[in-house]
Amino acid sequence: MDFTSTVIIPLLFGSLGIFAIFRLLQWMRMRAYLQEAVVVITGATSGLGKECAKAFHAAGSKLVLCGRDSEKLKDLVQELSTVTNHRKNTHKPHTVVFDLSDTKTVLNGAEEILKYLGHVDILINNAGISFRGTIVDTGLDVDKKVMETNYFGPIALTKALLPSMIKRRQGHIVAISSVQGKISIPFRSAFMDKNTAEGQTAAEVAQVVLSAVGQKKKEVLVAGLTPSLAVYLRNIFPRLFFTLMATRAKKERKAKDS
Repeated sequence: MDFTSTVIIPLLFGSLGIFAIFRLLQWMRMRAYLQEAVVVITGATSGLGKECAKAFHAAGSKLVLCGRDSEKLKDLVQELSTVTNHRKNTHKPHTVVFDLSDTKTVLNGAEEILKYLGHVDILINNAGISFRGTIVDTGLDVDKKVMETNYFGPIALTKALLPSMIKRRQGHIVAISSVQGKISIPFRSAFMDKNTAEGQTAAEVAQVVLSAVGQKKKEVLVAGLTPSLAVYLRNIFPRLFFTLMATRAKKERKAKDS
């Protein structure tokens, strides 16, 4: 018998077996963490928020669905209630209506969440608004609206729920951002909402979020090859990155003016 058949092959199969066991234990740990967990999702009525609601509901979590439209929230609860899955989640999602740009309603919403469920295990700050335009043409009122909704609103909600997490010595806060949170792109002066049609679908991203939360990862970049390369280029070769962005801005401006 040669060295390959007596050493290499058994070692290879042994390594694969250990890896399979590790993945199984990781999956079981994730399932146990998410099942029965109280999960708050903002912007739950559409897009990624809605898909996250579906994903966490299927995982057995107790959902708190937040948004500005009470009717759309009710429709989502009805949709989740009719979904059949092998885990049979019997927890009816709770809905809380508030506008992230209105701090008072955000604080009232947080109070309602804690009053109803007592604590929050996972907070998913998903809601946000987008805007496309040059810095010169963007009014200050737009910047204020974007900051109130995309920054101060989530901060207010997080601060309101954080003490209960600290008291219980456990909790998970998720901040979902566009790739614009990593790099600056021409004509996205206030905020850029990445079109998932250019990359992964909202349902696929929701599964990534679910897995990341279940594995308690600190940061996950969900993007196609080009945006991912741009993020690394921005960090490693910032001068080259800004030169490329300036060239792109000139081309877009020329196309817009023509």
